[in-house]
Amino acid sequence: MKHLAAYLLLALAGNTSPSAEDVKAVLSSVGIDADEERLNKLIAELEGKDLQELIAEGSTKLASVPSGGAGGAAAPAAAGAAAGGAAAAPAEEKEEEKEESDEDMGFGLFD
Repeated sequence: MKHLAAYLLLALAGNTSPSAEDVKAVLSSVGIDADEERLNKLIAELEGKDLQELIAEGSTKLASVPSGGAGGAAAPAAAGAAAGGAAAAPAEEKEEEKEESDEDMGFGLFD
């Protein structure tokens, strides 16, 4: 991802065809070492392609991906309220406990 970000920064700055050396220079300016294999693969994949077209194509693909949402949470809350406040409270507590147990599964986002 860091290689792509550096490549896009160079393209945004006006370099229409950044080389591997250009990307390495950007990364080294902030103290990051480039992974040669990944960088060479990125340069090979993007060589001769228009970035604006690739971004537009990717945006259309992302638009078709279902993103879920919180639509399912409203129905159980409404059903619990209809059944009575006392009956809804224990169910909510059990659901919170379940969420807490799933919270730490042995790894973290920044591990």
